Amino acid sequence: MSRIDESLDFIAIRIAVLTVSDTRSLDEDRSGDVLVGRLTDAGHVLADRKVLPDERALIAAQLRAWCDDPEIDVVLSTGGTGLTGRDVTVEAHRDVYEKEIDAFGTVFTIVSMQKIGTSAVQSRATGGVCNGTYLFALPGSPGACKDAWDEILGRQLDYRHRPCNFVEILPRLDEHQRRK
Repeated sequence: MSRIDESLDFIAIRIAVLTVSDTRSLDEDRSGDVLVGRLTDAGHVLADRKVLPDERALIAAQLRAWCDDPEIDVVLSTGGTGLTGRDVTVEAHRDVYEKEIDAFGTVFTIVSMQKIGTSAVQSRATGGVCNGTYLFALPGSPGACKDAWDEILGRQLDYRHRPCNFVEILPRLDEHQRRK
């Protein structure tokens, strides 16, 4: 079973938060606030935060810019993962991914099933890697952001989490680009 190894030092990572919404501003961004609160309470650093409309090209461009920034280790987006015509965050993420973390969506669905039952089928949460940076697309509800952080990301983004975690392999995500 998973656990935190208290004999190891915590390693803070730099996380950017993107809210995708046609209607919300930073002042009204409850889901982004949840993520910022959770990540800073855990000891991580908020590297940047933005709100963008549901426009695939804009979202993908912002994700790429953050993936090209050596001061950002992880990008968390919230919103635009549903099934409506304006929900294009998943497609924008997949435009950027070098590798998809397939099990993230599956585990998120399992967590969601415990909270909202079969309505979890409507979420398309996803995760991936680009240019040595992790990217995760979460639904736009504060509850879904809490669940994703509390049950998955808070643990996987903690270097002390055992038996394994995302932080310990972070330095190796872009090793293919360094090989000659």
